[in-house]
Amino acid sequence: MEALLVRKLGDPTLPPNASENSSLDLSTFHPIPNLESPTSVRVRIKATSLNFANYLQVLGKYQEKPPLPFIPGSDYSGVVEAVGPNVTKFKIGDHVCSVVALGSFAQFIVADESDLFQVPDGCDLVAAGALPVAYGTSHVALVHRAQLRPKQVLLVLGAAGGVGLSAVQIGKACGATVIAVARGNEKVQFLKSLGVDHAVDLSSANVIESVKGFLKSRKLKGVDVLYDPVGGKLTKDSLKLLNWGAQILVIGFASGEVPVIPANIALVKNWTIHGLYWGSYKIHQPNVLRDSLKELLSWLSKGLITVNISHTFSLAEAHLAFTALKDRRAIGKVMITFDDGKIVKSKL
Repeated sequence: MEALLVRKLGDPTLPPNASENSSLDLSTFHPIPNLESPTSVRVRIKATSLNFANYLQVLGKYQEKPPLPFIPGSDYSGVVEAVGPNVTKFKIGDHVCSVVALGSFAQFIVADESDLFQVPDGCDLVAAGALPVAYGTSHVALVHRAQLRPKQVLLVLGAAGGVGLSAVQIGKACGATVIAVARGNEKVQFLKSLGVDHAVDLSSANVIESVKGFLKSRKLKGVDVLYDPVGGKLTKDSLKLLNWGAQILVIGFASGEVPVIPANIALVKNWTIHGLYWGSYKIHQPNVLRDSLKELLSWLSKGLITVNISHTFSLAEAHLAFTALKDRRAIGKVMITFDDGKIVKSKL
């Protein structure tokens, strides 16, 4: 089968196998994984999502550093290809999705049936493959942690990226007043098409002035929930917009700069600061992730949320996918997809 391996840490935007400087190695004869237990399921992957964490992992800058070599990749969707003798929840041909710590940048993957989710009839498989990490992060953050309520004001930074766009949609589904911050007219117009209440274009507007003007026009006091996957100066500016009792969701640092949130101001204004490392829930509170993804799949099947696929690439074009992510060209999700008719089987 085809699989993308990280042989050494480095820049994933360089083509696989291009030179000794390439961190990525595209293998066309990687062994197809065997069923590991009586409850194992082998999935033929249809689509796997590219997340910013994957980019950092190949660079060696993520908080978890797996031993080399490894196959990157996290959330994916596909079709059940084989099942163990004790599997009761799935059969060959079922459409499923899931998330792993590593391994989805390949044509096949093996998972225990307890880790798989049935994709509802009518749901696009590529969209389902984009759902778990980005939408799961935002759902746990907004619904489980911040307990976002109707009519609260939600400010989403980096709103056109994978997690940002998911936060916008989940915020609207929760009935919040959603303010979206992005850079560039194309991204802002797309956000407006989703029905955000106010959009700020950082290339032409000051976030503090723009948001304050909107809040005043709606007779609103301030922001109740800040969703922040960006960090840096944008976080610092956004703190000036928060209400007393506001909640801050620390999602990530796409700007490359970890912000400082003054503890004395958090004290005076009774702010709650939530650190949100979504992946750690699988260790500490797996039921939260399970319930969250089930609800998200239900919302997807009912049309309450949609997944915007900005770019799709083949596994051989993975470096272009990483480039699109790095250059912030994507509006929504970047995906690696597999053509079912071109499965390359291992000789092993």
